[in-house]
Amino acid sequence: MNPLNHVAIIMDGNGRWGLKHKNSRNAGHKAGLKTIQEIIKESIKNNIRYLTLYTFSTENWKRPEEEIKFLFNLLEVYLTKKLDELHKNNIKLKIIGNKKFPIKLNKILKQAEKKTYFNTKLQINLALNYGSKAEILEAVKKIKKSKLEINEDNFLRYFHTYKIPDPDILIRTGNTRRLSNFLLWQMAYSEIYFVKKLWPDFIEKDYKNIILDFKKIKRNFGAI
Repeated sequence: MNPLNHVAIIMDGNGRWGLKHKNSRNAGHKAGLKTIQEIIKESIKNNIRYLTLYTFSTENWKRPEEEIKFLFNLLEVYLTKKLDELHKNNIKLKIIGNKKFPIKLNKILKQAEKKTYFNTKLQINLALNYGSKAEILEAVKKIKKSKLEINEDNFLRYFHTYKIPDPDILIRTGNTRRLSNFLLWQMAYSEIYFVKKLWPDFIEKDYKNIILDFKKIKRNFGAI
């Protein structure tokens, strides 16, 4: 069986779910939090060490200002209410991306990272204001400035995911088949699962089935 250490997820379909069921995109974002809770629990059950959630991309700034404010407020409220629980369950939070957010949200994010820093059960990487192309370009600039030898090890030390193993699995819900500027370098050998269901409809059983399928796959990494 393949070891499973890191799952990355593009949680697509919240807005469409909200319009379909509640006539509100924001209602879909709120409903998606329940799915996150279930996926966290199932990840712990399966001894998965890293879970990376594409929470807000660099392209998401193009959305209506009202929706962006709602998303940030939703994250603030969630972390304020759930941080103690996450900490109690030995879960570590790490933010990957450029931390250019409102002062209040930045403060909450820093507190969450600091409080959970030494936790070891599961590391949740929240990809916030994250874009893979920007990450790669930033790494190129920094390695050039540092005058280090250009090799893979030196290059990767400037990634937001430095010292985090590459994802074994990428899951994208929402019936969309693209990577959307997410962990492009890191997913060179990830097994990719595109799911038709919208994120709020993605349930524990769906996640379990993907995990079981992954463990059966023969992974050669270029060998035979």
